[in-house]
Amino acid sequence: MQYFPIFLDTTDLTCLVVGAGEVAARKVELLLKTSAHITVVAPWVCDTVHRFAKEDKIQLFERPYSETDLTDKQMVFVATDNSKLNEQIHNQARVQKILVNVVDNTPLCQFITPSIVDRSPIIIAMSSGGVAPVLLRYLRQKLESVIPQKVSLLGLFSEKFRESVKKRFKSVTERRYFWEDVLDGDIAENVLQGNEKVAEKKFLEKLNAPDASKAIGEVYLVGAGPGDPDLLTFRALRLMQKADVVVYDRLVSPEILELVRRDAEKIYVGKAKSKHTIPQDEINSLLAKEALAGNRVVRLKGGDPFIFGRGGEELETLVEHGIDFQVVPGITAASGAASYAGIPLTHRDHAKSVVFATGHLKDNSIELNWQGLAQPDQTIVFYMGLTGLPIICEQLVKHGLAPTTPIAMVQSATTSQQKVVIGTLENIQQKAELANIKPPALIIVGSVVSLHQKLNWFGKGSD
Repeated sequence: MQYFPIFLDTTDLTCLVVGAGEVAARKVELLLKTSAHITVVAPWVCDTVHRFAKEDKIQLFERPYSETDLTDKQMVFVATDNSKLNEQIHNQARVQKILVNVVDNTPLCQFITPSIVDRSPIIIAMSSGGVAPVLLRYLRQKLESVIPQKVSLLGLFSEKFRESVKKRFKSVTERRYFWEDVLDGDIAENVLQGNEKVAEKKFLEKLNAPDASKAIGEVYLVGAGPGDPDLLTFRALRLMQKADVVVYDRLVSPEILELVRRDAEKIYVGKAKSKHTIPQDEINSLLAKEALAGNRVVRLKGGDPFIFGRGGEELETLVEHGIDFQVVPGITAASGAASYAGIPLTHRDHAKSVVFATGHLKDNSIELNWQGLAQPDQTIVFYMGLTGLPIICEQLVKHGLAPTTPIAMVQSATTSQQKVVIGTLENIQQKAELANIKPPALIIVGSVVSLHQKLNWFGKGSD
């Protein structure tokens, strides 16, 4: 981030605005929502700024700017139509260590004002670093439409009982659990509907209940999908925002990790090809340990946790320890890779069935029912099959598939790094080597692969 997002306490903040046209007036209007002391300097003043001065909301000097105007100021907005003067004020302010913003001139801005959704005391601020103001306005309109106008009442209600909750619960985790239950339930609904007396009564009953401080650990087994964060489910995102601890593997993309609650502890337990960072039984024990400590644990897995994700093994350990859990399915890699590569897994003219198999090597071999896999009118999807690709091709041909059977390799499916290589069972190894295919990569075998060129809508990185 070039610009660090921050909210300033404007109590006793002294702010200078140089310029008093309509552009400057908009900045003054924004500042008047705060507690800042505002001084405006300009030789010409628009009606709006004049009105603010007459109402004693600002201090106005109708004269040209002087460097002495910077004395005792902590923040400066420059909004004149004189580019040389704007740069001069910027340089003088920087020398005096004063925060400076030259309106509509990002290179001369030490700070920038974000696009704001104001539901005081709840404030939502967004910024594009000055590069996409129209996009910001668009996003702000979207937020304005989905955030209730009365959400400010929830903010005031929370402020009213904040100290009471702090006295009742000593740990941050206990307080967070309590507030989440309040905001997810009928207490918040009553506040939003204006039934404050009913809300207060229910709130105090909940606050003073004997078991109110009980922190119950739980594990959420969440499928993160094949990589594109837009493919997450709403439920997955909601639980990721509630987690105290997130245990994630190698196939979870950085973009998805960015959606996890900021202060959650993140524990990496990823497995690379032919190398396990942490044995599976230790991962199972880790989940149980964190949940027994009272934490809400998200076990974040690439794809779907129940398709070659060992999710069942992890849940068995939780059952043994009496730990509650939830399972959130995700878009499995086969579905994601095939969809983004333009390869339908089933098609009336090509495949009447689809089967998922693991291509993972054990003792330099792959133990599968090859006869059952090598069937006509069937699509086969191999997970973790990059290392075993020569064996896969050899065995499928040996058990009846033609050497010219189409095969696809999809690397980093659904992401901007996606790469698709198309070949046949007899030449795919050479093509994969030439394309430098690396994990994570999925293998799709069958006549449906021939539809790739026609249906490839995503297209990036395809050969």
